[in-house]
Amino acid sequence: QVQLVESGGGSVQSGGSLRLSCQASGYTYSNYYMGWFRQAPGKEREGVAAISRRGSTTSYIDSVKGRFTVSRDNAKNTLYLQMNRLKPEDTAMYYCAAGSQWPSSGVYLSPGRYDNWGQGTQVTVSS
Repeated sequence: QVQLVESGGGSVQSGGSLRLSCQASGYTYSNYYMGWFRQAPGKEREGVAAISRRGSTTSYIDSVKGRFTVSRDNAKNTLYLQMNRLKPEDTAMYYCAAGSQWPSSGVYLSPGRYDNWGQGTQVTVSS
């Protein structure tokens, strides 16, 4: 049974940094591509960053390019999202997700490509 547990959220001022972590268990972590998603109140869930199974390829939504970095440690079954220069518009619930749909060698920002989701961690950025 796939389990994903996010941590590291919190409240910061604009321009600050946070590092989110997602601890995975219950499956062969390196067989799954991973992603970070966020959802603000009244808005649809959107893909923020994604990473391939081995971590060699990443993808980001335009609004976070140059500020966020996604990485993974397959030895620790952990996914990370380093968020720098945070803005109030980054405020949302952040979720990690794992997917294995074919072709599983890619990176995907579409929520429909993911089958397993964590419970989320809240990020609040004040101006």
